[in-house]
Amino acid sequence: MNILITNDDGIYAPGIAALARIAKEFGTVRIMAPDVEQSSMGHAITHSRPLYVKKSVISFNDIEALRVNGTPADCVALGTELWPDTDIVLSGINMGTNLGNAMWHSGTLSAARQAVMLGFRGIALSTPVGDEEPDFDYLAPYVLQCLELLMHDTEPALYNVNFPRKPKAIAFTRQSVRHYDGRVVTGEDPLGRKNYWISVRPIEEVEVGTDRYEVQQGNISITPLRLDLTDEEALQKMKKWDNIIFQS
Repeated sequence: MNILITNDDGIYAPGIAALARIAKEFGTVRIMAPDVEQSSMGHAITHSRPLYVKKSVISFNDIEALRVNGTPADCVALGTELWPDTDIVLSGINMGTNLGNAMWHSGTLSAARQAVMLGFRGIALSTPVGDEEPDFDYLAPYVLQCLELLMHDTEPALYNVNFPRKPKAIAFTRQSVRHYDGRVVTGEDPLGRKNYWISVRPIEEVEVGTDRYEVQQGNISITPLRLDLTDEEALQKMKKWDNIIFQS
């Protein structure tokens, strides 16, 4: 199996090195990641300037590793172009969870989604970050077990996986969509000019069975996702307007 690994924290982040070590259990690993952090870039694609691919300045031992002056989705587009024998794309392990509505602007998940758009399988992996970095060595056996469950699909599929700090069990979940933790915080710089931070706030009330709920319970959340965003119920209601004829 040929595995492409990327992330949105940048090629120097410890999570990508941890994921590469684990993924070697399943086949040949290649890395293509942003040369600087690209967190919360969503599914941005670079089209107004050229992209350049360079060798990583840090060693991943015997793993080929390249860095790109672009976004996570760019890295997947380029990686699968340069390595067309890719079978699956892994994105992460992200420094910070990607739960609920945060999926919309997650660069980690967008990289996995880009893989599925191109006909490959994509798995995004994330874990909380706080005052201390995640213990990736501790998480390694849990990541391995999850990959063993998900790596062998034969069709393009998209999974969002979130690991608590100390996993208890694996839960298969739906996306939490009731709450959004984004907020704008107003501040002031030393010259008295007003500025704004787009930040997050903690969410306590969550829906049972969702990704956010299970991670709060200490469980690994695995959420299968799809590319089709169509609201089928709304579509059926709107069908009554089919064949409207405009009067000239």
